[in-house]
Amino acid sequence: MSIAKLVSVAKAEVGIQESRAGGHWVNDSKYNRWLGRIPGYARDGYGYPWCAAFVAWVADKSGHAALFPKTASCAVGVSWFKNKGRFSEYPAVGAQVFFGNGGGTHTGLCVAYDADTITTVEGNTNTSGGAEGDGVYLKTRRRRDAHVYGYGYPAFEGGSVSADPFAGKFGYRTKATGSVSDVAPAEPKPSVPSEPKPSKPKPKAYEPFPGAAFFKREPKSAIVTAMGKRLVAVGCSAYEDGPGPQWTDADRKSYAKWQRKRGYTGTDADGWPGKSTWDALKVPKV
Repeated sequence: MSIAKLVSVAKAEVGIQESRAGGHWVNDSKYNRWLGRIPGYARDGYGYPWCAAFVAWVADKSGHAALFPKTASCAVGVSWFKNKGRFSEYPAVGAQVFFGNGGGTHTGLCVAYDADTITTVEGNTNTSGGAEGDGVYLKTRRRRDAHVYGYGYPAFEGGSVSADPFAGKFGYRTKATGSVSDVAPAEPKPSVPSEPKPSKPKPKAYEPFPGAAFFKREPKSAIVTAMGKRLVAVGCSAYEDGPGPQWTDADRKSYAKWQRKRGYTGTDADGWPGKSTWDALKVPKV
């Protein structure tokens, strides 16, 4: 599951409050009921401070249960992250933030940060940010307030962003400011069927010039047939029958026509093929 899901679930709880009895808030919330009884507390064991229970509940409902401590104790939460080597004094998106002496007073989730502040979602607090409140609140706190003890870094798949200059050791990226948009997966672009690209025609292969001596030997070859067909195609035929594989005087006369068509005269148009006129004739490879 994504960090965006964690943040979304947390923010959706903003405004939820604990139970009241006798005109007082009584520390009995749906998060306590989910976590379970703790002997010695009022409300049949459900009347305990629930800021840590809230974080554990959000982690569970967003699919990140294994990445956060399941406890009602902030001090236990601090130890849980420290024992895993995943604790920092710098904020990170999705981190569990701990407040007070040794981090044991209060906790919440850090959902954004900048150079001076952190944005958090906290349970069991109030409008003034107290550690014994009445509900879930979205808070903005000063990053360097002495009340901020530190942050537990969950082992998110793909990491997160953090202000820690050594964030890489946690699998996170260092970034001066961070929000969920920095770690949320990009929306996949809808696939649009593309028209097939026309295939480029393969270049035609042409018969290389076999040399003047080849023709003066009056050869019998498929090359001669291919040449004759090209001469017919370009309007230079002197054939009565053919063309065929055997070099004949008709081939020479036809080729002389081609040479004259190419602008040659006299002995340069004697019907014996030369390289320039041969290459221009483009005889298909046989």
